[in-house]
Amino acid sequence: MLNFNREKYLKVTGGAIGLREEMERVVDKVYEKGFKNLFLIGSGGAVATFYPFEFMVNSTSTIPAYAEIAAEFVLQNHKQFSENSLVILSSLSGTTEETVAAAKYCKDRGAATIGLTGEYNQPLADIVDFPLVNFAENDFASDSNQLVLFHLLFRLMHKNGDFPEYERFAAQLETLPEKLIEAKEQFEAKAEAFAIAYKDEPYHMVVGSGNTWGRAYSYAMCVLEEMQWIKTKSIHAAEFFHGTLEIVEEDTSVILFKGEDETRPLMDRVEQFAEKYTKKLTVLDTKDYPLEGISEEFRKYLSPIVISTLLQRLSVHLEDKRNHSLEIRRYYRTVAY
Repeated sequence: MLNFNREKYLKVTGGAIGLREEMERVVDKVYEKGFKNLFLIGSGGAVATFYPFEFMVNSTSTIPAYAEIAAEFVLQNHKQFSENSLVILSSLSGTTEETVAAAKYCKDRGAATIGLTGEYNQPLADIVDFPLVNFAENDFASDSNQLVLFHLLFRLMHKNGDFPEYERFAAQLETLPEKLIEAKEQFEAKAEAFAIAYKDEPYHMVVGSGNTWGRAYSYAMCVLEEMQWIKTKSIHAAEFFHGTLEIVEEDTSVILFKGEDETRPLMDRVEQFAEKYTKKLTVLDTKDYPLEGISEEFRKYLSPIVISTLLQRLSVHLEDKRNHSLEIRRYYRTVAY
């Protein structure tokens, strides 16, 4: 595969899985202390990674969960937030200004805080009660964070009596990185073909729903816009028919992220429409990837990480075919704003 380091990928994802005992100790401790609700707080791609887990917790558990954008959260005076809230924050660098401010805000108000980051001795890790650190870079950070969150949140739901299959689920997560590499390999030719066909495309629509919505939101904003400077709109499938459909033409690029949760019919409806009205339809469907050894009942939860791992290949090929580095920025962390 183009520009793929298998050993690095397994080290990063293995590092996340290797935190299992520590994560379970943290969950057991905060659950024993007690909490009223759960807040998942981040900025940009970090909060987008929380959106699927907000969906999963709210559709699986009785624990009220709120995924919040850090900068807005500290200004909102959220009436569900209190010293009895459990807060999980995420920043790969540990220095994201808005997320660090949110961590301090929560800590000052007495809430229990867990921080997901790639660095010790950075503000986020220093502020929170429980830092969970696994080194990663942008290329594989999403998969690392999701593996951490699968353990944290499904253990939390297990303690709450909502997910009795946690032990079996966690055991199968240990095999997942190899299965994700197999998915990447299966997708590789399609990723290259997409990059060749769309390298000069000026605009994309990216559509998701349920636990793939966060991936649609983040890929549009954090990759196609931030890293490739391509105008892109992320659309929730449930909202697609309330406006966005009117600008679909036969040369409009529409990209669908189809998962396996309860909202799949929403994606089917968009797909059926797009097949009629555009010649530029791309579908990433998690059902196409076998993930051997993963129980059928768990597949719906894994849709966001499968989409994420496929998109990493899409990004590499777009970078190559467009001759536009994924690392270059005009403004982000480059100028004052």
